[in-house]
Amino acid sequence: MGDDMDIGGAPSAAVQDFLKETSLYLAPDPEIMNNHGLEPRTAFEDQCIGKEGDPVRLEIVRERILAGVNESYEMLENMGAAPGAKWGDCVSAVYTASGDLSLASSGGVVIFCNLVQYPIKFVNKYWSGDPTVGIKEGDVFIVNDARYGQAHNTDQSMMMPVFHEGRIVAWAGATVHEGENGAIEPGGMPSLAEQIWDEGLKMSPFKVAENYRLRRDLVTFLQNSVREPKLQYADMKVKMYVCRRIETRIHEAIAEYGVEAVVAALRMNLEDTDAEVRRRLLEWPDGTTRHAWWTDGTLRENVQIKINLALTKKGDEITFDYRGSSPEFTNRSNNSLDITVKGMLAQLFLTFIWPDIPRNQGVLAPVKFIFDNPSVLKPAFGTPNAQSMMTVFTAWSAGQVCAMKFLYSNPKKYTRVLAPWFNMINTFLFGGLTQHGEMVGNVCADINGMGGGALADRDGEHGCAPIFATMSDIGEQEFIEEEMPFIQIVSKKMMKDNQGFGRQRGGMGYQMVLAMRDSPAFGFMLTAMGAKFPNIPGLFGGYGCPTYPLSRVSGVDVFEILKTDPGSFRYSIEELMNERPFKDAKYTTHPMTLGYTLAQRGELYMISQGTGGGFGDPLDRKPEDVIRDLDEDLISHDVAWRVYRVVYDNETLHVDEEATEEAREAMRKERIAKSKPFDAFCEGWVKDKPSGKVPYYGCWDDKTMVHAGSPDTLHPAAQVNPPVIMANPLQVKIDRLEAELAACRKGQG
Repeated sequence: MGDDMDIGGAPSAAVQDFLKETSLYLAPDPEIMNNHGLEPRTAFEDQCIGKEGDPVRLEIVRERILAGVNESYEMLENMGAAPGAKWGDCVSAVYTASGDLSLASSGGVVIFCNLVQYPIKFVNKYWSGDPTVGIKEGDVFIVNDARYGQAHNTDQSMMMPVFHEGRIVAWAGATVHEGENGAIEPGGMPSLAEQIWDEGLKMSPFKVAENYRLRRDLVTFLQNSVREPKLQYADMKVKMYVCRRIETRIHEAIAEYGVEAVVAALRMNLEDTDAEVRRRLLEWPDGTTRHAWWTDGTLRENVQIKINLALTKKGDEITFDYRGSSPEFTNRSNNSLDITVKGMLAQLFLTFIWPDIPRNQGVLAPVKFIFDNPSVLKPAFGTPNAQSMMTVFTAWSAGQVCAMKFLYSNPKKYTRVLAPWFNMINTFLFGGLTQHGEMVGNVCADINGMGGGALADRDGEHGCAPIFATMSDIGEQEFIEEEMPFIQIVSKKMMKDNQGFGRQRGGMGYQMVLAMRDSPAFGFMLTAMGAKFPNIPGLFGGYGCPTYPLSRVSGVDVFEILKTDPGSFRYSIEELMNERPFKDAKYTTHPMTLGYTLAQRGELYMISQGTGGGFGDPLDRKPEDVIRDLDEDLISHDVAWRVYRVVYDNETLHVDEEATEEAREAMRKERIAKSKPFDAFCEGWVKDKPSGKVPYYGCWDDKTMVHAGSPDTLHPAAQVNPPVIMANPLQVKIDRLEAELAACRKGQG
């Protein structure tokens, strides 16, 4: 045996040190990235818990620190420069010394702080003992690369160790959806990204400040890498001071209660949550619920992308099995990451199922996940993921449907059962020069107005909140107009019939009509699914949301029209597109997947925010509720009859209850007349494979085999060969036009 081997064949310590020091590249650590559970208790945590066992005292300490975290969140909102900071797409949190999320601010985005555990654990493992880096009091680290632990690269997190007498006792963290990150398109979420190097900044966890001071050389480098250097610098300072405020509150708690109480409180908050979640899961019936849904494109082309889920509950654990979902798209940015799916599902449990549970990582400790690897929900390391929302939101909605079916049958509930919340980012991204001559690139806060799902006993809320931040804000339009060269001429106006119909209807989305002015170069982009296939279903007989296109009116300057002929303007998308009031203007409708496009002054861009799903059979909706929606101009007379079968006087809106019941009973009989035995239905409806009319990705009936675009070819899941590589849509168009031109020339010859 050589001198370089220990007994048993393991490399000697000298060889291990050499290999460690000569690592070519520290990619994300699979041991860290694949573990969403809790780290084992440290010896110091065990010692602290042994000394501080009074649960009442620990609760006081937890609430004391949480108050400081909420204070820091308010600082982040009030001081942040990015729209994501101003309108609540941010969060602050406290982590244990090992990196587990223990306390998150009551407002903000849970998924953000849930993912910061991964870069903290990376820093602990790789930089703490590295002589060129190290971790000292006053150090601050930054990260934005989703592969190391973020939702997508447009989010930036800062993490700061909190020391006591030379020992790390906690970590403070702050995250903001910054928007701009130097990607191939402005705003940080590039749909044009075909490789990871198109996605802008890719900050692995690194030290950006020492002795509580940002390193100006690194700040300058980051500013030089994005379109908004002022925003980059401003929010780095804000996040660092937010972390310092958390550090101050932890030090104050230590001074009052002792370090043992603080460390024990942070650890027990996790273990108590884990225990309570397991106790509540025991109340759920054992079994499996299933749901599949599809997104209708990659943001570059229309395709059907399947998200397949089987949710199994057994004892005090549940398993999300996403096998059979679409294979990864090698050169498209709509892939998610498995950690992003996990973080979103933490948001599901902490805000939609058990909102009383403390917002920490312990909620996922009893949860298991299974993915095909690679797949669209767990892609390879080099696969782009800037638009992870396109698939992770569908994965979240499938999880919501499956979980609500369990919750419905559970006798003790901690919140109401509700239909799917709207789940897509129906809003504008923008970029260019402002009226003040500054370069910008970001996203409108209208993303935060998603429609709420209908509940079992009441209607959903209109334009309420996004699925990822239930306590965020939509933003003040007047404030936006002061900074940006565009105006929402129609802003936050409910869109008629934009409703998930049901016994209880979903909350409705609003419409937006905007136009650019006062800029020599400014443009918009849209990155949303759902123009061809609805984003969400209903629940227990309720209808899902409608489909949502982008409408445009070009060849017109509405600002001049509003000066010279204001009466010709129409204040809804329906009227503008159907009545076409502007002579010689061009009226077009597109999928809501617009690549960055320079806008002309006064041309109209028009979209609607989405609606939550309906709950229960629409024929069971109370006629007075239908009339109320009709009176508030939320639905049309057509919907009141065709969907809800309510008979009333069109002028007085007085309901004829007897005629309504007769009409509904006739509809029920019509349904029965059309019904078939299940086997007969399947014989006429179920096909052996996809139709082939639209490229299809994902399993059909056997989740171990998936289609990768062709209906005639199946691949073993996670072994798709060749991998999915999509053609450039521009080249596809050129090839088609050249073929048409060649055919014309041949015909002329």
